[in-house]
Amino acid sequence: MKNQNKLYLLTSYALITALICIFAPLSIPIGPIPISLTNLILYFSIFIIGWKGSTISFTVYLLLGLVGLPIFSGGVGGPAKLVGPTGGYLFGFFFISIITGLVFEKTSGKVRIPFTLIAMIVSTAICYGFGTAWFMYQTENTLSAALTICVYPFIPFDLGKMVIATLLGMAVRKPLCKQGIIQ
Repeated sequence: MKNQNKLYLLTSYALITALICIFAPLSIPIGPIPISLTNLILYFSIFIIGWKGSTISFTVYLLLGLVGLPIFSGGVGGPAKLVGPTGGYLFGFFFISIITGLVFEKTSGKVRIPFTLIAMIVSTAICYGFGTAWFMYQTENTLSAALTICVYPFIPFDLGKMVIATLLGMAVRKPLCKQGIIQ
């Protein structure tokens, strides 16, 4: 059973990394910061592989993009994306995996989903802060301008992604738990 669990974990990490690689480039350009589906996959992954797996999968995704695979938003790759104006958001996504995943793993019962949704909101706000600060540094925009460009338009979309990921994540998680694949 232990080898099956290792195989499940490695396969799951690879699958989540592949999903990020597929969905992240499918972005909607609405200005200098596109609407990305990266965080949707990260929110979803918490339910299936937890914070460690989500963080590992996202790290592999960043490394693949760093070496030039065109998997970042807009179908580009390379180090310029990581250090460019939107790079702070890419690194800010780590907060989503870690904070939301830890809250999900440390809670249970009737409070699990509400606390997980709150953690999604808090971790996304931290991601916004991290990314917006980097965007301001890179573009020399004011805080007001950066919030208008980088945060306000994304709030409704990100809230929707949180709900979708939670519904889908719990739907996928339930049979995996029932089969004893995950706990």
